[in-house]
This record gives sequence, structure tokens and C-alpha cells, in this order.
Amino acid sequence: MTTLQTAPKLTFWQKFLYGTGDWSLSSFTTLRALLYTIFLTDVVRLNPGLASFSALIGTAWDAINDPLIGALNDRVRSRWGRRRPFLLLFAIPFGLGFLLLWWVPPTDSQLLKMVYVTLAFMITDTLHTLVNVPYLALVPDISREYDERTSLSGFRVLFNLLATLVTAVAAPTIVDEVVRSGATPQQGYLLVAGLFGGLAVFPFLIIPLVIKETKTDLEEPERVDLRKMWAVILRNKPFLYVTGLYSLTWIAFDLVSRMLPFFAVYWVGEGDSLISRPLFGQDFALESLAMGSLMLVSLVSIPLWTSLSARFGKKVTYIIGMIFWILVLSALMLVQPGQVSLTLALSALAGLSVATASILPESMLPDAVDWDEYQTGERNEGLYFGAITLFRKLSGALAGFFALQALNLFGYQAPPQGVTIWQQAPSALTAIRWMTGPFSALLVLAAVIVAWFYPLTRQQYEQIRAALDARQKPVSATAVSDSRL
Repeated sequence: MTTLQTAPKLTFWQKFLYGTGDWSLSSFTTLRALLYTIFLTDVVRLNPGLASFSALIGTAWDAINDPLIGALNDRVRSRWGRRRPFLLLFAIPFGLGFLLLWWVPPTDSQLLKMVYVTLAFMITDTLHTLVNVPYLALVPDISREYDERTSLSGFRVLFNLLATLVTAVAAPTIVDEVVRSGATPQQGYLLVAGLFGGLAVFPFLIIPLVIKETKTDLEEPERVDLRKMWAVILRNKPFLYVTGLYSLTWIAFDLVSRMLPFFAVYWVGEGDSLISRPLFGQDFALESLAMGSLMLVSLVSIPLWTSLSARFGKKVTYIIGMIFWILVLSALMLVQPGQVSLTLALSALAGLSVATASILPESMLPDAVDWDEYQTGERNEGLYFGAITLFRKLSGALAGFFALQALNLFGYQAPPQGVTIWQQAPSALTAIRWMTGPFSALLVLAAVIVAWFYPLTRQQYEQIRAALDARQKPVSATAVSDSRL
């Protein structure tokens, strides 16, 4: 049985610096979620149907590499621990992966384009996994308290939303400014990739130097077996519920993110790819302002949702935030061409719920890991965080597949090269509106239903935590009632 020393309480600066890792992860995923779909259709000029299958093929690779890397990470033994060596080794390759993802292959062949996009997706996704899984798996080793984990998730989400805000506001506007200067969209995207890829390296070089893993008397893990890994995952009932609500929430968010540039340009902007509005003397792309207002409200509302969670519990607070989001998404159908102000107002209101979706599922996950240790005596945090990384990426891939298939099915046409104003067919516009609003709202409603049945309450978790702490002492383990689990 694994023995864990009691983790000391984290200082403010330790939690702050740990949270910076999500800047790197979020800038990568935000760029891909917000701009990669329209980049593939309008810059790479890859057929939307083919592009959707590239994402699915990459996800099939995810199904292998995410849990496998998680299990491999659990087997590492070094004086630096299990997690920190991965961060140090793969920080720089991860940053270079940004450039690989946003390069346009010099060919007119749709097949060759699809092959390149698929390989670039798989390689960069693997590099992302090699830093993401160890980073997330640090949490159970450095924090043992229910509310401290929520606080730690709050710091992560702070940098997650900050990076999303900066990336969402800056990236589309940088690309537009590059195009206005006479350069190509490809040059604009590479500039963005180099900038954010370079910044993504530093947190993963710093975190291993300031945060130490809890010293453990670790038994040698068994040989990695994919079937056994999935058996471990499937036996954990709280984890399955967290996975369900987490995946549905992020499919909805990723779908909205992928459709937002199309909604802003082709519906609200009536086909003007450079549609912008001035702010503080600078013109910003409409999609920058929409995502920026959403993320800004998310940032400032984090203390509100953390406070509500401490009072009412994670499940109830999550459900409240998601019901509000359903109302906002449904209201997007009221937006008419040219109604920029209404678009921005609804984006800002959506930010309240996005903060909920970011904080609470993340803080439920370590609780599910502890539930498994209580039941089995084993610690498999690397496996679980590898699996949740898989489901997060699967969510993005499914969102991209749905978006691209809808565009292809309803007659979306990429504008000719060099054209900045292009009208889409009415059928394509209808698909863009419904995928951005009501369809995404249905996914959030499904997440609410899953959350309603989540079995792990605060009282049950505190009993489990007390029992686990008692196992480290030369006294009999505390009995815990788990009849509801």
C-alpha cells in the first residue's frame, strides 16, 4: 500500500506559480479551439469534411497516448519525483509545436493537406499530453484538503481564463492587422504561433523548481496494461460522473468557440472577415471582443463561484451556473446581422457560466482520485489525469467534427484567396447560428442532468479524507459510510 506524508499547506505564491502552468496549456487550446477550424477552411483551404476526419484520426491517437502517458508517468522514479522531470524535458518541444500546427503545407492536393494536418495534430497533441498530464497529476500530491483544492483550481482557472482572454483578444486582431498590412493570413498565424509558443515554455521550466512532490514510499507499479487501465477507470463511479459532466460541458464550450468566428464574420458581420470595433483607440476583431468580454467576466467572477461552492457545495453551484448558460446560449438566436452590441452583451453574460464550468469539474476530479484510493488502497492519479486529458481532447475533437460536418453538409464555401468580404449561402448561415446557440445549449442541459446524480458530497469526501489520513498513522482506520457511493 502506498504511504503518503501529510502535504503541508500551500503558500499563496506556490499556488500562484502552479497556476501559471495553465497559461501555457490554455493558450495552446484557445488558439486551436477559437481559430483552427476557420484556419483549416479559409487559410489551408481544406475541405471541411476532410478536416473533420483529421480531427477524429488525431483523437484515435489520443485514445492510446493519453492514458498510456499517464500510466507511464506513474511509473517514473527519480530524485525529482514522478511529475517534474516530464515538465522540464518537454517544455521546449511543446512550445515549438505551436509553429508546426499553424503552418500551411505548400500543396494544392486535398489529400496531402489532410495528411499533414492529421500528423501535425497528432504530434502537437502528444507534446501537449507530455506536459499536461504530469502538471495536472501534481494536484493530489501537493494538496489533501477539500477547500484548498478548490482554491488551487481557482488559481489554475485564473491563469487559464487570463491566457484565454489575452489569446482570444490578441490573436485574431494580430492576424487581421497583418492582413491589413499587405501580408498573408498564413504569416499572421505563424506570428501568433511563435509569440504564444515562446511564452508557453517558461511556466513548465519554473514550476518544477518551486513546487516539490510529496515524498512517498511507492511500491513498484505493475506492468502497463491498457485493458487494466480502463478497468481501473470504469470502477470509479464518481470519476465517471465527473467525466460525463466535464466532457459535455467542454464539447459545448469548444463548439461555441469554433463557431464564434463564423458567427461573427458571416452572420453579425455579413461576410466581412475584417469586421472590427474600436476600443481604447485600437481596432479589435469582433471575435476578439466577444471572447474577450466573455473571459473578462469569467475572471472577475471566480471569487463569486468559489464562495458559492464553499457555501452550497460543488454540485449545486455547478448546476446553477450551467442553467444560466443555457439561457444565454438560447438567446443567441435573437441576434440579427449588424447587432454587435447585443452579441457582445450576451458574450459577457456567458462568461459567468464559463467560470463555473472551468473551476468546479476540475476541483471534483482530485476528490474522485481519493475515493479510488480509499476503495482500493492504490494511487493512480497519473492514470486518471491522463484519462481526463483524453476526454478533454475528445471533447474538442467532437466539437470540431460537429462544426466542420455541419458546415460541409449545409454548403459552406471558403472565400477566394485575397477576398475579405464573402457571403455564405442561407443554409450555411442557419447551420452556423444553430450550432453556436441552441445545439450547444442542449449539450449543457445534458451536463446538468449528469451533475444532478453526482454521488460524492462534501460530508462523504471529508470522511474519506479522514480515513486516508488515519491510514498513515499507527491507529486503526476510521470507518466511513459509503452506502451512497
